This record gives sequence, structure tokens and C-alpha cells, in this order.
Amino acid sequence: MSTTGDHFIIGTIVHALSIDELQIINKGYLAVNQGEIIGIGDASSIECPLKYIATHGLNCVVTNLTDTQFIMPGFVDCHIHAPQMPNIGLGLGLPLLDWLDTFTFPLESEYKNIDFASKVYDTVVRRTLKCGTTTASYFATIHKESSLALARACVEQGQRAFIGKVNMNSQIPSYYREDTYDSIQDTKDVINSIARMNSTLVKPTITPRFALSCDMHLMNELSKIAKQHDLNIQSHISENKSEVKAVAKAYPKNTSYANVYDEAELLTNKTIMAHGVYLTDEELIILKQRGTSVAHCPSSNTNLASGLCNVRRLLKAGLTVGLGTDISGGNTCMILDVMRRAIDVSQHLSFLKSDDIVCPGEMIIAEQSPLTYANAIYLATLGGAEALSLHSKIGNFVVGKKFDAILIDIFAHGSPIDKFEFTSELSAKIEPDENVKISNYIQKFVLVGDERNIVKVFVDGRQVK
Repeated sequence: MSTTGDHFIIGTIVHALSIDELQIINKGYLAVNQGEIIGIGDASSIECPLKYIATHGLNCVVTNLTDTQFIMPGFVDCHIHAPQMPNIGLGLGLPLLDWLDTFTFPLESEYKNIDFASKVYDTVVRRTLKCGTTTASYFATIHKESSLALARACVEQGQRAFIGKVNMNSQIPSYYREDTYDSIQDTKDVINSIARMNSTLVKPTITPRFALSCDMHLMNELSKIAKQHDLNIQSHISENKSEVKAVAKAYPKNTSYANVYDEAELLTNKTIMAHGVYLTDEELIILKQRGTSVAHCPSSNTNLASGLCNVRRLLKAGLTVGLGTDISGGNTCMILDVMRRAIDVSQHLSFLKSDDIVCPGEMIIAEQSPLTYANAIYLATLGGAEALSLHSKIGNFVVGKKFDAILIDIFAHGSPIDKFEFTSELSAKIEPDENVKISNYIQKFVLVGDERNIVKVFVDGRQVK
């Protein structure tokens, strides 16, 4: 494929148009000019691909996908703690607050060492790109210089990203706590420094870790900075029962966890809150009114015994939902795995007549259908783009959007998906036509595949894997 950002691809194209509509164009075409999608449709509508390429001034050749390949939008990771990668797989099973004190804060405090930080961040970006993450919303640490090292890693390797210098001035171990003035000033410095990188892909995001780590004054100042620069905001909300109780104790005058953030004016239409497991109906109304999204993190919710987040309930309330790996509470940096976890959790909830086993009684939903693999594709692509307010740029292959994509080969070398020869009689039952066959391939990738099936990755039209 072209390295110029121009592409003309013929083959199977898969992308979500909504939570309930997955479009599969079996013999389709996709045209990209300097990283921007200029055409998509049925390949039969293009009389001569070479003439199309010449007419549109594309600097590329025709790329014909094989019958075991398809192209789909790149994955969007709405919530990932880059500095926690060295701890992945450690301490899982501890409650959230104990896990933070025992494993997370000691590790993150070491990112004052720029050499250490740079090596870790280079690895994180390389690994997530390999796994098909074309866009990531990263939490860094409280350290200004290492936060910028993460931004540089994304710029150099070509990943679309939000970089959040974490803010914490309250109720955190003293060795990892900031002075309020320094927290505010360093945030401004990071914003300005990232702006000077002149990257169209990498932007800053305001990142108060959570209400327990920031006092109201700091959160208010951060909201002012976000408004001044029109920035995204990311944080955590209602992840764990003990955390929810601790927030209520720390902010006794506020009516809820969401109300704390709302008073600080941190809930905006460019805010994404991770988890949301124990949001009350009243909190859902607040988030809906503010246009605030939720990053669903089923892996970490399970690993830290936080609870089962009811995505169908969030969607029914009108919230936008994307997916987050949430390493290292999550034990994988591959969104493909998180898609499966999301389906699993949804299926588990559907086994119950109500979800009051993990939620207060007022949240009971009598019946609900589980998420499908097609729903999971939406959450991992367009849903994530919508949650990060990037849906005008990425998330699917609508004309005018950027070409952030992954090329999938079901039977790539080393693939965990084995190829079996069916008799004609069995094929007629399992794969009666090409459309069913392609749908089967897509489902197999979602439920069985891994990064070995992701043979190429593109960001803004440029191949990065």
C-alpha cells in the first residue's frame, strides 16, 4: 500500500454507522487522498480503478484484498494509563483503593526519571499500535517532562492521542502529591509544549485523576483551563463502592459523585468519565444534560472486583459509550480483548432478571439483550470516537473523515484462527453465500482473533504497522 497517504482499496469493507448498524460492503472500494477518505461504495460502480486514481490525482496503485481479508476502522482506546504498563497483570484481585496504594502510586512516582519514562512510553505506543489502537486517550503521571515524553512517543510513532498530565493535590501519599500551584502551572506548560509540537494527531487533555485526589479549588482551576483552550477532559467516576462512599465522605455537601464534578464545571460535552458502574439515575441525567461520555472498562472492573457496568442502561439513558483498556487494572492493552469482555459482562447481566446484585434497587432493569459482536465493533470504533468528540474526524469510513484503519487477515501467519476444509454440503449450511461467509470471518476476528490478524495499521492515511 502507498506510503503517501493515498490509497485505492478493493475488497471487503466493514464499519459501523451506529450502535445498531454495521455496514459490510463485500466487494467494495475505498479511496483515500492524503489521509482523507474521498470515496466509498460498491466496486462495481467504478468502471476503471486506474482512471479513478488518475482523475483524482492519487499517488498509489490499486490494492486488492484477498477473500480472507477485510478493512475496518482503527480501534479507539478511551481510557488507558500509559505509565502502568510495567505493572500489567500485577495486584489484580485487590480492591481499587488498596491496589492504587500498593502498586500504582509507587510505580507512577518513578516517572520523574525521564529515561525510564521515555523507554516505557515508547513501548506502550508501539504495543498499542501493534494491537490496532489508532487513537488513545492517555493518562500520564503528575510529572511534566515525562508527560511530554509520552506526547513525543505518539508524535514520532504516528498514533492519534490525547495526553493527560495527571493532577493530584489531595488525599494521596505525600511522595506522589502535587502542590496546587505547581499542578496548575505544569498543566499549562504541558498544553503549551504540546501545541509547539505542531502535531495534528496529538493533543492535550485535562486530567484530574478523580475527585478523591483533587480538591475543589484545583478542579475549578482545571475547568477554567479546559474552557480557555477548548480541551477534552478525562477522569474517573463511580468505579468502586468504597470509592463512591469515600467521595461522599470527602464532599458531604454534594448530592452525588457526579454533582462534585458538576460543581467544578468539569462535566462538558468534551468530557469522558471512566467506569460509571454505580451511577444513579439522577447522575445519568446530569451526564446526559452535560453531554458527558463514559469509557466502559470491563477488564479492570472485573479484575479489581469493582462491579458489572450495565452498558445497555447507559445507552438507554442517552449517554455515549466507548471502550477503555484501563491498564493496568485491565490486564490487556488490546481493545479486541476488551470488546470480548464487554460482550461477556453484558451476557452475564442478561442472565439475571435484574442487575440489583451489583447496583442499587432503583437501577433495576427487568430484561435486556446482551451486546453483540457488531455492537462491540461500534463501541471500539465510532462509539469511542464519539465519546472523545472525534467523530467528525474518525470512527468510520464516511467521506471526509481521516483514514484511521486496520487491515485484517483471518488466516494470517500464526493466526489463532485455523482454516478448515468443509464439504460442499456443510458449506452450504454454514456459509450459504459470500455475505454469510464474510460475516462469519468478522465474528471470528472479534471473538477469536488477536494482533497477529491485524496485519497493517494506518493513522491519517500513513501506515504505522
